[in-house]
Amino acid sequence: MDTSGIVSLDGHRPAANGVPGSGSIMSSSSTGGGAPPPPPNATLGRHLARRLVQVGVSDVFAVPGDFNLTLLDHLIAEPGLRVVGCCNELNAGYAADGENLPVVCVVGGPNSNDYGTNRILHHTIGLPDFSQELRCFQPVTCHQAVVNNLEDAHEQMDRAISTALSSGRASPSTSACNLPGLPHPTFATDPVPYLLAPRPSNLMGLEAAVESTLAFLDKAVKPVMVAGPKLRVAKAGDAFVGQGPETLPRFLGTYWGAVSTAFCAEIVESADAYLFAGPIFNDYSSVGYSFLLNKDKAVVVQPDRVTVGSGPTFGCVMMKDFLAALAKRVRANTTAYDNYRRIFVPDGQPPECQPGEPLHVNVLFKHIQRMLTGDSAVIAETGDSWFNCQKLRLPQGCGYEFQMQYGSIGWSVGALLGYAQGAPDKRVVACIGDGSFQVTAQDVSTMLRCDQRSIIFLINNGGYTIEVEIHDGPYNEELTAAIATATGDHKKDSLCFIEVVAHKDDTSKELLEWGSRVSAANSRPPNPQ
Repeated sequence: MDTSGIVSLDGHRPAANGVPGSGSIMSSSSTGGGAPPPPPNATLGRHLARRLVQVGVSDVFAVPGDFNLTLLDHLIAEPGLRVVGCCNELNAGYAADGENLPVVCVVGGPNSNDYGTNRILHHTIGLPDFSQELRCFQPVTCHQAVVNNLEDAHEQMDRAISTALSSGRASPSTSACNLPGLPHPTFATDPVPYLLAPRPSNLMGLEAAVESTLAFLDKAVKPVMVAGPKLRVAKAGDAFVGQGPETLPRFLGTYWGAVSTAFCAEIVESADAYLFAGPIFNDYSSVGYSFLLNKDKAVVVQPDRVTVGSGPTFGCVMMKDFLAALAKRVRANTTAYDNYRRIFVPDGQPPECQPGEPLHVNVLFKHIQRMLTGDSAVIAETGDSWFNCQKLRLPQGCGYEFQMQYGSIGWSVGALLGYAQGAPDKRVVACIGDGSFQVTAQDVSTMLRCDQRSIIFLINNGGYTIEVEIHDGPYNEELTAAIATATGDHKKDSLCFIEVVAHKDDTSKELLEWGSRVSAANSRPPNPQ
């Protein structure tokens, strides 16, 4: 089936997942009783477009196909929406999505008359049962809808969008291809705005969680706080001193087990108490489960619950409320930071490249560091760019994105498209390896068509070739000239693409360490039966 559009939304109570029965298109006579026919623009397509604008959507990332063309016409006609045509569904998904964000995916489906028949259609797997796509979505989305009649289309679409908003997850809907352009009385007026009430904390649970955490931290001599990626999902960044900004005076660095910022892991793992706000503990983030952390010493704050050590978990406690309440009552303790200052040795700077000397990747990131301002953002592709970008010191206001939970190769191209479209005031710098770039390169053309002004660094070390000879070059002076052109007055509003050819073994030490530990975790033998 065709993907009409994928949009990212940034609360309505979740409703039960319902799939309507088969139905045919209702003619205007179905309004009954001599009621006047609905106006010609009272259509499902227009209703969806208006609803998306109403909830704050400005961009729809779409892939045209014969099942969704009529719906796309209505989305294009909506002045409050920009329809961004993508080269494929994978990139459209990467552009719209972020980890644990509400996303609405609208898919074009067969003609409503074909549901419940034995007809074999294209865009299917050759069976008359059209529900395979729905079943694929069920384990990984919050709600699924099939719209194949106009009588309940209004309710189906609205429920799909409201459920995505309230749950913060993806919600796919399939619309029969012959319905979006047909008028129906239920679409005669503009949609009534949702009541998107924020989810409140249980006040008694909140107070108990704060009291328990205060008692836990007060016993500690050298506690630390670690900001995790779910802070943004919980909209609790400001409550956690601005989501751990690197301009904070007591910012130590990035904790990532064995590949942490220098001296950061030693301080975190030697602490006698740690508060993790919004962490993700998986094999990647734990470097093959090699964290030297003690669960009994940890307060783990997730978007809707708090766990204190090996003791109780307090549910229905919103992270934002908890951090704000805790900040008012926790006592200052700088012991861990004082220890960090005692052992800290400034990072060594990579040596300057000599004229005619091949460029090294660590020198490339020295140049990228100089480019960053508060009006910048950084997109780091899965792989070595993770570790090199983690070493960058982000100025106040500089955005930063990378994908830790799933770790998809090629994610950064679609993510760059979506980020730049949603934040046109920032110049986005993307660091992408050549292997990843091959997966999703097509939508660089979409960036050009949308007049985006990002800077793409393609770090080419022959990663997807079996046997390759890396010739000398490019050289440092060539990179300096390319960056000067990309950031100069003539190209500051243009999309710029800089390929950096590196030796196949020019990788960060963190990648070597991380790779060996994750590989060891993946190759563990089966437990004895």
